[in-house]
Amino acid sequence: MRILCTNDDGIHAHGLKVVEEIARALSDDVWIVAPELDQSGVSHSLSLNDPLRLREVGPRHFAVRGTPTDCIIMGARHILGPKLPDVVLSGVNKGRNVAEDVVYSGTIAGALEGTILGLPSFALSQEFSLETRDRPLWDTALKFGPDILRKVLAAGVPKNTVINVNFPSCPPEQVAGIRVTRQGKRNLGFLRVDERRDGRGNPYFWIGFERTAMMDTPAEGSDLAALAARYVSVTPLRLDRTDEAFSEALVDMLR
Repeated sequence: MRILCTNDDGIHAHGLKVVEEIARALSDDVWIVAPELDQSGVSHSLSLNDPLRLREVGPRHFAVRGTPTDCIIMGARHILGPKLPDVVLSGVNKGRNVAEDVVYSGTIAGALEGTILGLPSFALSQEFSLETRDRPLWDTALKFGPDILRKVLAAGVPKNTVINVNFPSCPPEQVAGIRVTRQGKRNLGFLRVDERRDGRGNPYFWIGFERTAMMDTPAEGSDLAALAARYVSVTPLRLDRTDEAFSEALVDMLR
């Protein structure tokens, strides 16, 4: 089995080493193609107006000056030659990718591009807390990741579906289990704009997050609820975003 790995935290991120270790628990044919620089929050952006610079950093390890989407395309269509990968792994992201994160996340986008190419694809993320921010508990992803991948691959991943896996911020022995979840939803106030001033008094801005707004009780069955209860969250996400129910209503409205 040939596995192509990427991330959005960059070629030097510790989580990329973790995803490679997870991949090597399944196969010896592992390839790493990751962004040269941190690409967190770039979503499914594709570089069309800028050239892509490719750098080999080691055997089967490549850095691309581009996005996670660029990396999967470069890996599958150029670096790996005529033999496509069998599986795409994106991560392990430092921080969870749940609820609205799946729209912004470069980690999700890397897996999404693999799905577009017709490949079984997984996005893997390790949640951290305020206490573990500087040292995420990567052992949790390492312990549960390989077995989850084996079982899902054995069952078969439907076409046009991305498997989004989030590991809770606790040691492996404290994980309560694994739950299949749906995408959650946060309080709409979780995003904020932080205005500051540079040395000349000119304004500049950071987009950030209000942690208090993110602490609402999550809906039962959601990815947010699973992580809060210390479960590994496994969420199948569909590539087709068509709202079937509203489409049927629109047919009647627009006649």
